[in-house]
Amino acid sequence: MQSLIVIPARMGSTRFPGKPLCDLMGKPMLQWVVEAARSAGAADGVVVATPDQEIVDACNGFGADVVLTSPHHPSGTDRLAEVARGTVADVYINVQGDEPLIRPSTIRVCAHPLLEDPGIAMGSVYSECAPGEWDDPAVVKVVTDLEGYALYFSRFPLPFPRNERATGIKKHVGIYAFRRDTLLAFANWAPTALERTEGLEQLRFLEHGVRIYMAQGEGAEMAVDTPEQAERVRKVLLARSSTASK
Repeated sequence: MQSLIVIPARMGSTRFPGKPLCDLMGKPMLQWVVEAARSAGAADGVVVATPDQEIVDACNGFGADVVLTSPHHPSGTDRLAEVARGTVADVYINVQGDEPLIRPSTIRVCAHPLLEDPGIAMGSVYSECAPGEWDDPAVVKVVTDLEGYALYFSRFPLPFPRNERATGIKKHVGIYAFRRDTLLAFANWAPTALERTEGLEQLRFLEHGVRIYMAQGEGAEMAVDTPEQAERVRKVLLARSSTASK
């Protein structure tokens, strides 16, 4: 079974223009993501998908495969679908380009269910949600059924504790695995009501009846949305480097 990791990346971030190529200890952030994806051993290839020639040039510089895509895609998933139309694989794994601290193990646990069970159309990952994150709308939560499939994603701390909590809160980790037909179908669906309300495109799949299998993994220590977060990631990477050199 052929699998491909696709890393969507673009320069036009509203809060942090040029984010994928910001320097983190001598490497562009995107290179850290590519190296983590390669080391996961979860796919037959890793490719960056971007609308920007600057990112194409940078990828060529550090030896990453890259596809130049349309600048008009409304989401990273649509960018993946363009890659899927041109490069045939059985499973596509979407790793975000702003996750330089993503753990290779998280990529593996996302891909594994689809590689082992052809009946699973789509997969993602959850980790334990810390109490300090329960009420943070920037942290997406997920509730699952008894078979491990997502029932709903929300920025609200689900499930609501009308009675004493019988379960913890699951934090959604934004990494996905797709069958090719599932990914191509998404690109033909208009945004749906729940998706628009929550601002979560994974709800489009649920509203169209696609079951999303949720594997338990570990979240990245931090995604990068702002220059301040990039600085915090630099400190984490520096600490890791110092520990490894001892």
